[in-house]
Amino acid sequence: MSSTFRSLRTRNYRLWAAGALVSNVGTWMQRTAQDWLVLTHLTDHNATAVGIVMALQFGPQLALLPFTGLAADRLNRRKLLMATQAAMGLLALGLGVLTLSGAAQLWHVYVFALLLGCVAAFDAPARQTFVAELVSEADLSNAVALNSTSFNAARMVGPAVAGLVIAGTGPGEAFLLNAASFLAVLAALACLRQGELFARGGTSAARRGSLMEGFRYVWSRPDLRALLAMLFLVSTFGLNFPIFISTMSVGAFHGGPGQYGLLSSVMAIGSVTGALMAARRAQPRFGVLMTGSAVFGLGCLAAALMPHVIGFGVALVVTGMAAQTLTTSTNSLVQLSTDPALRGRVIAILLAILLGSTPLGAPVVGWVADTFGPRWALGVAAAAGLGAAAIGLRYLVKYRGLRLLREGRRLRYSVQPASGAAPIAVAAASAEQGSAAP
Repeated sequence: MSSTFRSLRTRNYRLWAAGALVSNVGTWMQRTAQDWLVLTHLTDHNATAVGIVMALQFGPQLALLPFTGLAADRLNRRKLLMATQAAMGLLALGLGVLTLSGAAQLWHVYVFALLLGCVAAFDAPARQTFVAELVSEADLSNAVALNSTSFNAARMVGPAVAGLVIAGTGPGEAFLLNAASFLAVLAALACLRQGELFARGGTSAARRGSLMEGFRYVWSRPDLRALLAMLFLVSTFGLNFPIFISTMSVGAFHGGPGQYGLLSSVMAIGSVTGALMAARRAQPRFGVLMTGSAVFGLGCLAAALMPHVIGFGVALVVTGMAAQTLTTSTNSLVQLSTDPALRGRVIAILLAILLGSTPLGAPVVGWVADTFGPRWALGVAAAAGLGAAAIGLRYLVKYRGLRLLREGRRLRYSVQPASGAAPIAVAAASAEQGSAAP
């Protein structure tokens, strides 16, 4: 089997990945149908109402942070996931029944979005850290990357399927299909061979402590501080592509909904490609994250300057690849380098930054787009990516003793390992090409 998909050799991971793929398609179907229901059925194209739904759905990731990571560390993750997945399936079923009966009102969607957000806040850190129990340590980075590939592949399929279902019957049926998709995950969890799970120490060792212990642990680790600071910058000001793509499509290229949908799919293609590239790497490296941040910033700058929509689409592919490299590699590196007893809490902090900071930056980016134009909004994203790369470079210089070395015609760099051992040299490109390896 190709090294890109090596985690699929493990039976437990194959079951989990198959169930997760089905459920991810259903999740994207519900997101699309939910937005359509609010925009066209319950309001007169009120984008503010959609924003409120998003805030209610993703806000609990921050509000419940003191409890979600602790639950992932202290509870049996398999049982916790069975509970959260079943609860999300029931919520999708309830919203589907309300919609089909014609009784759904806007406040109903608000309530269901809030409840779904609360359940998802507990589900996300448990789901991310549960991967470490499905595969060996050597395959963990690959498994994390394949999870991202599954999510982004479903991002291409789910909205298209939802569009067909909505056009043929209505949004209510899309909610019901999402409810049914959770059966795939529940079946996978039930069929796992528990004797073949890899013990990581999280659920047995983390009987004491609190979320503050997770924060103290992160603060004591310069590498984690740098990683999360880089992620915060890019997530807050850079991962606002619904705003970037829609405003560029309408304001700069004067396109319609078809062009907007096509550009969104192009972005997803870049994300899938970036996740597959991450899956091929044996281990994530800090230099890859720094390079990904820099490429993200340059990609956003190129997208802002593109005079034609085709060039803009090409820039989106590059930007999507870089964004996925940054987020996936950060997840892998944090999981591999974190004390297993604190892994759930640290991942909960990571997810709170990744999912909770984007709504904070979206109003700022939206104001820039409205006031100065969509190209300037992409400029903000470019500055965020380059700023994240600068944070990574500072960490390597200050804490890892980064030095550039010249050996004949080749340019190399050396860094001290995080443990403080002897420096290691990494081969780079030819000096004649004027570049260095990440």
